[in-house]
Amino acid sequence: MTDPINSSAPGPVAEPLMPSAEAVAPEQAHSLWTDAWLEMRRNPLFWVSVMLITVLVTMALFPGLFTRIDPYQCDLQISREAPNAAHWFGTDLQGCDVYSRTIHGARSSILVGLFTTLGTTLLGSLVGIIAGYAGGWVDTLLSRIGEVFFAIPLLLGGIVILYSFPSTSETPYLVVVAKVVAALVVLGWPSIARLMRSSVLQVKPNEYVLAARALGANPWRIITSHILPNALAAVMVVATINLGSYIAVEATLSFLGIGLRPPVISWGIAISEASGLGYIQSAPWMLAFPSIFLSLTVLAFIMLGEVIRDALDPKLR
Repeated sequence: MTDPINSSAPGPVAEPLMPSAEAVAPEQAHSLWTDAWLEMRRNPLFWVSVMLITVLVTMALFPGLFTRIDPYQCDLQISREAPNAAHWFGTDLQGCDVYSRTIHGARSSILVGLFTTLGTTLLGSLVGIIAGYAGGWVDTLLSRIGEVFFAIPLLLGGIVILYSFPSTSETPYLVVVAKVVAALVVLGWPSIARLMRSSVLQVKPNEYVLAARALGANPWRIITSHILPNALAAVMVVATINLGSYIAVEATLSFLGIGLRPPVISWGIAISEASGLGYIQSAPWMLAFPSIFLSLTVLAFIMLGEVIRDALDPKLR
């Protein structure tokens, strides 16, 4: 007989718990730019700034979509007429439609900001990469040259340069814009160069750069494939914020009568014409609407730059 106390029926053997396929699979790795995009699209300020910039750029490229009134068609009989059904933003001192001139003024202001940002980014990035990668006397020479231009205030330097190369009413439109852009690029590239140099010095000691160099990759390949993609984030943030600042500087120079000049239409010129003695009180719409559009443009680009900065910097998340 079997002892009922010592005998026991074998129970079911517990199988070990196996992790699911989802648990075994590693998390999908994202690049810096993918993570930044996922972070930005959840930020309401990103969509607000993008919508504003889209409208403003469309206004600059296709002003005919917003108004059919010729900005150069003026009538002194309706000078300083208050906003009404025929002239939504009223008329200016010469009897020109303020709404039409505000819409067409976006082109010059945004063109100056875009081309200046493009020029300073390209020139500053090139100088910064050469200085940071080469090092030695090349770095010292380029850094000292940059410090000379960096010490010159942007607005004051722009006044001196544009005063030395003035434009007249007969100067072609693109030449007038190019002079303002060139003056701002000459004075604005050192800040981008210093930032790019700092980023290159941080990226250069990394293992993947040293491995590429050990495998015999040439400097061009190392810079374009390994250093530049990892050093570009900070430059893009500053360039986006600077774009709004350059638009404001152009408006200031045009307000002083040194930047863009008539017959070119820009917000700075409109603000300058509206700031005459007594016009602010007798015709405040001449000053209000160009100032509002200028402020919204500068604010949109600065907001976009701040959103990009927060998305690219993991410490701020």
